[in-house]
Formats: sequence, structure tokens, C-alpha cells
Amino acid sequence: MVFNIHARYVRVQAKLHDLSYFFWECTSRCNIACLHCGSDCKIVEDAPDMPAEDFLNVCRQVAKRYNPNKVMIVVSGGEPLVRKDLEVVGAELKKMGFPWGMVSNGYAMTPERFRSLREAGLRSATISLDGLKANHDWLRGREGSFERAVNAIKLLAAEPGMVYDVVTCVNQRNFAELDQIKDFLIDIGVKRWRLFMIDPIGRAAKNPELMLDDEKFRAVFDFILRTRAEGKIKAATGCDGFLGDYEGLVRDGVFFCRAGIHVGSVLANGDICACPNINRGFVQGNIYKNDFLDVWDNRFKEFRDRKPFKTGICKDCDLWKWCRGDGMHLHEPGNPNPLECNYNKLYPNASCK
Repeated sequence: MVFNIHARYVRVQAKLHDLSYFFWECTSRCNIACLHCGSDCKIVEDAPDMPAEDFLNVCRQVAKRYNPNKVMIVVSGGEPLVRKDLEVVGAELKKMGFPWGMVSNGYAMTPERFRSLREAGLRSATISLDGLKANHDWLRGREGSFERAVNAIKLLAAEPGMVYDVVTCVNQRNFAELDQIKDFLIDIGVKRWRLFMIDPIGRAAKNPELMLDDEKFRAVFDFILRTRAEGKIKAATGCDGFLGDYEGLVRDGVFFCRAGIHVGSVLANGDICACPNINRGFVQGNIYKNDFLDVWDNRFKEFRDRKPFKTGICKDCDLWKWCRGDGMHLHEPGNPNPLECNYNKLYPNASCK
């Protein structure tokens, strides 16, 4: 019953498609070299950064249509802290009325930089911590990344009114230390912790050892259930896909891929898309050629009506109306199947084949 009501809600929201999260991939440059990078930044890291004013002009268009207080701007990359003008951008966003935040590896976050970002209106931040020292530094590809990330997290935890969380990408190496990571985060004052599984996209597509087998995949959700029951830190998974009986238990709410429905993005080269991790074959336009709001209003059809993806293993699946093919980041043009099916990994003997 709950799933059916939610499915109707998703259909209504797809028709309305009010923009509420707006990502800016502000750079392709990065100061570390993650093995699981969804963007595979090394391929395009020499691309020039988008001039800040070009993105701000798009935000001014958005502010004419939507109440800026209700549209969250999220700055991502690459690594956003490699840009020296984030404070200029942030201050202008603040002036327009947009709340804004960032997703960072934390490596370049110093107390001075954090203070200047806060003064420019930084409202929220997400920092990645992918294990204890050895495993975090291994996955992030740079010695010292762990200490830098922890220092950044401590800055956020000590700041009154700061909205933040820590993200962990669970893989074969750090799976066994989830309890230790949990205890460590609690000790340094973290209240919100998101756990993701690594998907076969970007750089991780060439590194299958990063992916969990079905047994460990399910065990992560059992771990989240236990952690939530303990009540010491609010653990949750992300919005990767439909989780069957785990829905509503391992995250707040039921699965809903909001890409192209509530979530839009401008990529580093000006491309208009939904979430930055989505396959570039689903780019809908470019701010240097198209009006962003016109693209938002009149394109993104396959994001809002997912029927074109009801192919392959999804074609005759009884769960389609709730799952809709999992997250859009798991699709690629020309492939009739999602790169992965969360439900099949959780329930290998189920009929969702």
C-alpha cells in the first residue's frame, strides 16, 4: 500500500518537476586520485574551469522562476576547493537568496578557508571518509588524505548551525571495519553518516574488486539497521535504488530517483544534466547554446517518464512501478539493462530478473 501511494506521488512530482537541488560541477580538477571516481576526473582534468559568472547568470535565471530560498545549490567537482573563487560565488548566491553547500574530499579545507566559506554563506557540506587511515588513503590515492578529511570533519562538527554529513563508500577493503569507522565518527562528534556502495561507473567500472558481492551488499543494510537502532549516529544509505523490504528502514522515506525531476546540474563544460554522476550520454543541453530553464521545462523526458528503460531485465518485472529501473546513474544509452539491480543483489533468488 505504501509503495503504491509513493508511486503515485512520484508520478505527480515528475509532472510538476520543480527544481529544488541544483548542482554545479565547478571544476574537473582534483587534488587526489580516487579509485572509484564517478567522473573519472583524470580524463578531463586539463579542461578549463567554467567562469563563475557564467554559472551565476544561470542562477539569476533560476531565481526569476523559483523561490531561491527553496533551491539548494550544491557545488561539486572534481574537488571544489581547488577553485579560489568559491567565496565570490558563494557570496553572490547568498545575496540572491540561495542556500548553498558543497561536496568535498576535505583535503584542502583549512580553518581559514572554512571561515571564509562560512562568511560567504556556506550552509552545508559533505565530506568523504572511506575507512580508517590505510583504507581511506588507498581508495583516495593520496597519502595523508585521511588526516585531512578528519580535520575537515572536525571543523564542521565544531561549527554551530552547520549542516553536514560524512559519506563512506563501502568496498571490499573497508567492509570489515564499518564498526570501527562508526565508533570513530561518533567519537569526533558526527551525527549523520551516509553509506554508499560503489557502482560500476566512472573509474570504478574498470576496478571490479571495489564492488561488494551479494552477501556483503545485504550485510551493509543490516549494519545500517543496527546502527540506526543504537541511536548514537544517524546512519542511512543513499538513493541508488529500490531496496524491497529495507525501504523506509535504512533511509528516511522510500526510494525516489529525483534526477531530472527535482535535481538538475550544470557540468564543468556547461552541459545541462541531472545528477553529475549520470552518464554523459544523457546530457540534455548546454548553457552556452541553450536556455537552462527551457531545457529544464521541455527536455529530461526519459528522466520523468522512465518507460523507455522498461527493457531487458526490467521489461517484465513486477516491481517496475516502484523501482523504475533504479537510479539513473545506473543506466547508459544503448544498454537495455541497468548496470546493476539493487533488488537482485539483495534477493538473488527473487523473480526480478
